[in-house]
Amino acid sequence: MAVPVIAIDGPTASGKGTVAGIVAEKLGWHYLDSGAIYRLVALSALKRGVVLTDEPAVAALGSQLDAAFRGGKVWLDGEDVSTELRREETGNAASKVAALPAVRAALLARQQAFGEAPGLVADGRDMGSVVFPEAFLKIFLTASAESRAQRRYKQLIEKGLPANIDNLRHDIQERDARDASRAVAPLKPCADAVVLDTTLLSIDSAVQFVLDLVAKRRVGTLKN
Repeated sequence: MAVPVIAIDGPTASGKGTVAGIVAEKLGWHYLDSGAIYRLVALSALKRGVVLTDEPAVAALGSQLDAAFRGGKVWLDGEDVSTELRREETGNAASKVAALPAVRAALLARQQAFGEAPGLVADGRDMGSVVFPEAFLKIFLTASAESRAQRRYKQLIEKGLPANIDNLRHDIQERDARDASRAVAPLKPCADAVVLDTTLLSIDSAVQFVLDLVAKRRVGTLKN
């Protein structure tokens, strides 16, 4: 692969998005939040009243997605949907549409297009296994369901969104089971991925772990 890619996969609230974003900033590389793309497809379906199990219709939305990431916000059809995108309803819907093979196929090229020089840090659930199988470094972050529910609860409360810890824990466990059992690109570590349990780790520690691996492989130069 001409452009070096770091693929960071893992279940919801494992810290992969935060870690990937900081690592990309430190390296001066591009960043891809693949989960946001699936959430955008799901949100588009919800807004248009498209049934989430209607695979052709949802895939069509994915192939025609009018989305943009700018100014620290996410835009869908010209509308700032940053807050809507992080609601649990949207996340659960994204997990459902992500299980549809036609949707994943429709979004594959769109995600791969983010792989531009000097490099890319991509986070999601199948970055290392499907989207960027030749990534020079693959990381799989995990954490206990309890700690992930606590993290999600804190995120939602800080954003002023309603949250219930018991419901969040239940939703996380359901999504884990759905993501791990789907027929296409099930959520699991690649054979060549480095697995890191973040249950007891701070974000800074997880970021440093990844940066140390990058340094050992002598790829890229950290920004001053």
